[in-house]
Amino acid sequence: MSKFVTGTELTGEHAAKIARTLDALRDVPSLRARYDGVAPPATLAELEAVPQMDKNDLQVALSHRPPRAAHGATWVFQSGGSTGAPQVGYAPTGLYMSRVYEQWKALTPDDVFVNGWSAGKMWGAHFLVNAYVDHARCVAMNLGAMVKEEYDPWLEFFANRKVTAFGGTPSVLRLVFGHAREAGVKLPDLRKVLFLGEAWDPQLDEDLAIVAPNARRWGMFGSTETWVVATNTPECAADTWHPIPTQLVHVGDDEMLDFTCLADDVLNPVLRYRTGDAGRVVACPCGHDGPAVQVLGRRDNLIKFRGHLVNVPDLVADLAAQPGVARAQLVVHEPADGGSVLEVLLLTTADASPRVAEDVRGHIVGSGFGPSIVFQRNPQSLQVRVVDALHGNARTGKIPDLVRR
Repeated sequence: MSKFVTGTELTGEHAAKIARTLDALRDVPSLRARYDGVAPPATLAELEAVPQMDKNDLQVALSHRPPRAAHGATWVFQSGGSTGAPQVGYAPTGLYMSRVYEQWKALTPDDVFVNGWSAGKMWGAHFLVNAYVDHARCVAMNLGAMVKEEYDPWLEFFANRKVTAFGGTPSVLRLVFGHAREAGVKLPDLRKVLFLGEAWDPQLDEDLAIVAPNARRWGMFGSTETWVVATNTPECAADTWHPIPTQLVHVGDDEMLDFTCLADDVLNPVLRYRTGDAGRVVACPCGHDGPAVQVLGRRDNLIKFRGHLVNVPDLVADLAAQPGVARAQLVVHEPADGGSVLEVLLLTTADASPRVAEDVRGHIVGSGFGPSIVFQRNPQSLQVRVVDALHGNARTGKIPDLVRR
């Protein structure tokens, strides 16, 4: 049975916002037929009859009429992408963080916080968290990404500066705190670990228990298209989330989630928008009276690799189009001690250059989009090799684009 999960009732103001979003979608020639006969919903039951959107629909709508903020700057951020052009999302100055702070007090004025999300390349998380910090009024340090050789001096710096909070994607956090554990580093002042961009890695609980036994996790859930949809606290399960009042989450009969942004200042026309995440309505162990949704993970063609979305079919098709490549396959190795590795396997043509593996690696790393920055900073996380056969099902003969190890 499908359900809506929302932190608020559907008010007249929300209904007016949805009506304006419908008008914007009808204005897009390729979407007009889908929405022409759809009346503006006044109730949740009526909203359930509105057609759903996918990522392509949203990108078409944004390309047709790029939004502009009524006040301040209009920020453009990217999401997804492999070696092709990224998808984009828009947000006004402030990145909607005032309403996130109203619900989620992860940081307070007495915190010393390190922002460990990667900056630049039109990625949103680093800047989103900075906007949140403005409301928390704490001491903040914009560290960004670290390479392995920098862990020891920075960990010493964190200890000396009595850092109380650290944030990043769980794959980055796993590398940092896993190294700290192996090196015997202690961070007794660290009380909070903020995460966004990936599911929480349970191995972090074991590492933090040794490195920073006073630290507890605080999470945000969302996307560049929806922005922050929901939050959780240390009292919540790591995969369970409470929606922001201006975000409406719908759980379909197939457990697929779709999102509707209700705030008047939201720039992306997000209406019944499917990101590919699955979930279910649950009672959160924190005991909060409001609704909660357990996020079960992605069920589309996108995977998260070290905090970056990779469109598997797009990347495989792009690699297969390179000179000398007959077919490509991705193998993601996820060892228990962290440090995921993406292995690219290549079947080559008869006229392939002896350097085909090196050329393909250069093509991936040289891209301006997608996970290329991960491989530039962590060269060991990408392996490319020529093989005689790809992984497949011996009985059916089917060869998947993606294999997990």
